[in-house]
Amino acid sequence: MNEQGVATGGPHGGGSGTAAHGAGHHEHQIELSWWRHYVFSTDHKVIGIQYMITSLLVALFGFGLMVVMRWQLSFPGKPVPVIGPLLTAVFGANLAPGGVMTPNLYNSFGAIHGTMMIFMAIVPALFAGFGNFVVPLQLGAPDMAFPRLNMASFWSFFVGVVIMLGSFLVPGGAAKSGWTSYPPLADIADTGMGFEPILNGQTLWLIGMAFNITGSLLGSINIIATIIQLRAPGLQWMRLPVFVWSELVTAFLLLLAFPPLESAAIMQLMDRLFGTSFFSPDGLIIGGRHWPASGGGSALLWQHLFWFLGHPEVYVQILPTMGIVGEVFANNTRKPLWSYKIFVYSLLSIGFLSMVVWAHHMYMTGMGQSITTFFQIFTTVISMPSVLLGTVLLLSLWGGSIRLPTPMLFALAWLPMFGIGGLTGLPLGWTPSDMVLHDTYYVIGHFHYMMAPASIMGLFAGLYYWFPKATGRMMNDFWGKVHFWMTIIFFNGVFFPMLIQGFNGVHRRWYDGGAGWQMAQPVLWLNQVMSVSAWILALGQIPFIINFFWSIWRGKKVTSDNPWQATTLEWATPTPPGHGNFLHPVAVYRGPYEYSAPGAARDFLPQWEQEESRVAEPKLSSV
Repeated sequence: MNEQGVATGGPHGGGSGTAAHGAGHHEHQIELSWWRHYVFSTDHKVIGIQYMITSLLVALFGFGLMVVMRWQLSFPGKPVPVIGPLLTAVFGANLAPGGVMTPNLYNSFGAIHGTMMIFMAIVPALFAGFGNFVVPLQLGAPDMAFPRLNMASFWSFFVGVVIMLGSFLVPGGAAKSGWTSYPPLADIADTGMGFEPILNGQTLWLIGMAFNITGSLLGSINIIATIIQLRAPGLQWMRLPVFVWSELVTAFLLLLAFPPLESAAIMQLMDRLFGTSFFSPDGLIIGGRHWPASGGGSALLWQHLFWFLGHPEVYVQILPTMGIVGEVFANNTRKPLWSYKIFVYSLLSIGFLSMVVWAHHMYMTGMGQSITTFFQIFTTVISMPSVLLGTVLLLSLWGGSIRLPTPMLFALAWLPMFGIGGLTGLPLGWTPSDMVLHDTYYVIGHFHYMMAPASIMGLFAGLYYWFPKATGRMMNDFWGKVHFWMTIIFFNGVFFPMLIQGFNGVHRRWYDGGAGWQMAQPVLWLNQVMSVSAWILALGQIPFIINFFWSIWRGKKVTSDNPWQATTLEWATPTPPGHGNFLHPVAVYRGPYEYSAPGAARDFLPQWEQEESRVAEPKLSSV
């Protein structure tokens, strides 16, 4: 039971919880204060919206950091227009004299941009935002398995965000050691005269990450328990929507891969605060003097612990988008996915293989031929289920009665973006080519094709698709398509030239964009192309922002609880869903994508509707 007097489900399918809620929906609901209802809520839908809004605001901030960095790369040493005086006022003359970005400020912006966009924007939005709101609805559950734990997960994440943002305001500014926080640099950064031991950028980075990771772990436990325990009667494993499968695999990845990084963050924190040497090697000389730590640590240990999460983190971002795209494809082709089982098994295979390829980020460390060969092989093997999954989506288009609302446009664009990201990763999976391309802009281009266009295309597809269920109103389709075309065109304008620069050897960390390197001169003009594309891309998000908030209050009201004529259980709830989600107990009678079934009166058969010709008691799902 949660504090609102509603049972949150029982074992083996959750039938008892759903039934209890159906019986007591109006009788036992307790009136909550505004703070309990909207701020410290245990309702999974409110928490999902909290995650989504917070993540989108963080993404806007992280995107803003990139926009300023692009000016420095295109026009190194020149004052940033418009906001240059603001940079000086906020960060001081040491970091931004006369509105010019110094190398230290550039490094801070780069480290926080990467950290916040990955760990505090895209992952929370896709996994926790959509996962909290959609998964219990698709399961026929009244709430998450552990509502209070769910609330704790969001607030732990939120505290981490506040600490990371606040790190800009301490002496010396935010962390400067990159989003990977490699020691020994990260062990000694922001230390010495003029720095507080705790109130400095690098230490606050570690503390913020610890809070963020804790929130993710609590959320992943909740998602796993909810999917296993709270499925509606009849919702067997092979009747789960593919989005639920994608969230389940993602939750297991977080649960297995995040604890090593949290442990590493705590150990690095001890190196900085208590003089330990988990990652500080012997003989470290700083400023002509031996570093006063005991030594004996291993900087490579940090890399292993970081990338053990860092590579699964790529799939933590991309797996939920696979589930979203699968949902949108089935709905807008008006036919079942070409092979539901291949799709599911591909998700499971990607999840497993992503845990055994982390060290392909570390070929430059000299691991030895046998270990390197192992990681090369499995890095290539992981492309196979990815290709299978893409093939399922492509073949699902064949013979479909394809509709092209805004969610479908973003879902269609996901395919080539994911394809470019995957194909450009193959040369980095093998040592001969990685040795040449390592630490060039080619790596940035590949990485961002996976992290930005692919992930964000899926994010926007899900936002436009589930927006009417969350608000009871539709987003404007015309402005949605304006947003789509500006986004897809200028995403490629930002990231494709990076691949060209990378082939020419332009280093990923040059603060002047390569202006000081003779061999980079033929491709320096691409810096302006990328920067102008980034600035127009920023303008292209204005239609989305206006459309999003306008539609919440003034958008066209839906005339049905199922405006997309979909088949999965979230469309069986009132719109928007009230507390407890379902007015009556629901049961599942068929698979998730019964579209255009022969002989059916409509071109969709919802999971919750029992046909007269198929009268049968639903079986409880087995665990």
